[in-house]
Amino acid sequence: RYKSVVTPRRAAVAIACCWIVSFLVGLTPMFGWNNLNKMRRTQELNGSHTDSVIKCQFETVISMEYMVYFNFFVWVLPPLLLMLLIYLEVFNLIRKQLNKKVSSNSNDPQKYYGKELKIAKSLALVLFLFALSWLPLHVLNCITLFCPSCETPHILTYIAIFLTHGNSAMNPIVYAFRIKKFRTAFLQIWNQYFCCKTNKNITTTTTTTEQGN
Repeated sequence: RYKSVVTPRRAAVAIACCWIVSFLVGLTPMFGWNNLNKMRRTQELNGSHTDSVIKCQFETVISMEYMVYFNFFVWVLPPLLLMLLIYLEVFNLIRKQLNKKVSSNSNDPQKYYGKELKIAKSLALVLFLFALSWLPLHVLNCITLFCPSCETPHILTYIAIFLTHGNSAMNPIVYAFRIKKFRTAFLQIWNQYFCCKTNKNITTTTTTTEQGN
């Protein structure tokens, strides 16, 4: 039922909703959930009436309550756990079908579910890399919020931030190496827009790649 349920229009609406939610969540600090009022109260308690100088650091400007309670506990951890449960169920169903197929001695189901298992493993790898890249930074944020007296080495913070940025570069690489259709599309884009090859050359390159695989 996938083709009847996941239509291009529904896919476009889902993608648009993801972007809208991302913008709202990401721009929440600009709507007022930040450390500006805390800094002003501190300034008033100190009896200073001059303009305060804000230290240019992420933790100085962004509220850790926002990062932990709203960002992590609402928009990162629950979806991550939900996706984990979904993938476990997907793998369970595929393996059940593969076992049925072995007993029926049918080659087509074996090929179909084997392909589905490979794709599921690729997407699970993307999920694993996401967790590996983002959880360290969120754990450090939790330490900063719940244990203010604890000092974390700056090098750990820099590594955690680097991992979150590097995660954006991991997904295309995983898709290209693990999923043939993505690899073919990336080759077409590369040849057309970076190597300035004609459509004929693109078709030839794509055909050669498919034959080689």
